[in-house]
Amino acid sequence: MKEANKRQYDSSRRREQANETRVRIISAARALFITQGYGQTTIKQIALEAGVAAETVYAAFRNKSALLRQVWYVDFRGDEDQHALYDRPEMQAILAEPDLIARIRRHAIFVTANNRRMAPLLDALTGAAATEPDAARMLEEWAGRRLDVATRYAAAAAATGQLATTEDECRDILFATMDGALWSRLVEQRGWSDSKYAAWLGEGWISSFSRAQDR
Repeated sequence: MKEANKRQYDSSRRREQANETRVRIISAARALFITQGYGQTTIKQIALEAGVAAETVYAAFRNKSALLRQVWYVDFRGDEDQHALYDRPEMQAILAEPDLIARIRRHAIFVTANNRRMAPLLDALTGAAATEPDAARMLEEWAGRRLDVATRYAAAAAATGQLATTEDECRDILFATMDGALWSRLVEQRGWSDSKYAAWLGEGWISSFSRAQDR
């Protein structure tokens, strides 16, 4: 029994160490992609920054392209959980709000926080996309997923019976305003606070989407 417990402990410890190593590699890759550019960053540099061997990086992520994808989704979602952000409890709690105006305001705060978290890496990938196919593919994949989220959100808004525009128009406006470009212009370039931006975004969505704008 003691030997079985020891094997279980050793196995659990190895998994824990492997997870810690993955976190270090992802963190190191993100920092280097942002500071020196995706194209200029090598696996060897990432390994050095993470304090591991280059072979360890390859064993965990296969190649730089796969590592970039994991860095992006950890940056966007906040962790390595494979569940999409839309399907997580925080977003589902927003969608459970029956009043569309209240839902929109909460969603605007949620989107603003995501814009804040992802901005540095998004800027790095946008800058690299013209010459780095991996970066361009990552941005294309993200656009597809953003469209899926906007489509599902618009359908949920329509289901409340409170949507003042068409479901397609709601989808398209959300798709165009959730990507972080407006956040960057108003917060980073014009000095708005996140709270001011979230309030402005929410009121803009309300004026476009809600039948009860005077509430």
